[in-house]
Amino acid sequence: MQATTPPLSKLELYFRLVRLDKPIGTVLLLWPTLSALWLAAGGVPDWHLLLIFCLGTFLMRSAGCAVNDYADQDFDRHVKRTAERPITSGRVSGKEALAIAAALALLAFLLIQPLNALVKQLSVAALLIAASYPYFKRFFAIPQAYLGIAFGFGMPMAFAAVQHTVPPVAWLLLVGNVFWAVAYDTEYAMVDRDDDLKIGIKTSAITFGRFDVAAIMLCYGVHLAILLAVGRHFALGWPYHLGLAVAAGCAVYHYFLICGRERAPCFAAFRHNNYLGAAVFAGIALDYALR
Repeated sequence: MQATTPPLSKLELYFRLVRLDKPIGTVLLLWPTLSALWLAAGGVPDWHLLLIFCLGTFLMRSAGCAVNDYADQDFDRHVKRTAERPITSGRVSGKEALAIAAALALLAFLLIQPLNALVKQLSVAALLIAASYPYFKRFFAIPQAYLGIAFGFGMPMAFAAVQHTVPPVAWLLLVGNVFWAVAYDTEYAMVDRDDDLKIGIKTSAITFGRFDVAAIMLCYGVHLAILLAVGRHFALGWPYHLGLAVAAGCAVYHYFLICGRERAPCFAAFRHNNYLGAAVFAGIALDYALR
């Protein structure tokens, strides 16, 4: 007799709603934010800033997941990978999801109260971008670019927190993050391309068509070129360039994963971007540590 799986408790469903079981999204937000904090501070930032940005990244990513699932509940039931998400399966209501998202966003806003007014102003823009992203898939051909802004907005906020201003190089870092997000989220979108075509969702994987792999590699190249320019701006040395070399190696590895356009390898490439982001941050941190 086959054992039955016990039903999930409400708390477990809420954990799944905000993706506590899938931290990859949080780290893809965290690595560029930490990189910006280190660059803005010229080394290890104050511990309270580090704590605020790490917790804020976690809270805002979790809130964004709840909003995303609320917005996509009618689409998710038609996608094999997302059909059993808490809202789509009917185990968590839309009102519950919005309440959780609002509570998490409020906690994130309370976290930044000790910081300056510019950070608070940027946080409002960050919230609006994060909340509106799920709806861009209805009409924007490459919503992954908008995701890159949402996932990278911690970078100008980090400079604002440390330097009380947002220099042009911080916006350049954000542009670089957009190209990185288009690369890794196109890999993610390749997993669901067949389902997305059926239900009419717009993704970069569909927009790029047969040039998807080439577009991903081009985006990786632009991202790394921007990071190279940023390194020159901050006069970073060999540890940073070693980190970029490792990141470039990750991108090449992703090419071999995605060139066959199979679901599992494409998803593996997406998840492997954790190491690409970590390599860039490690290069920055090591460069300043050795000075």
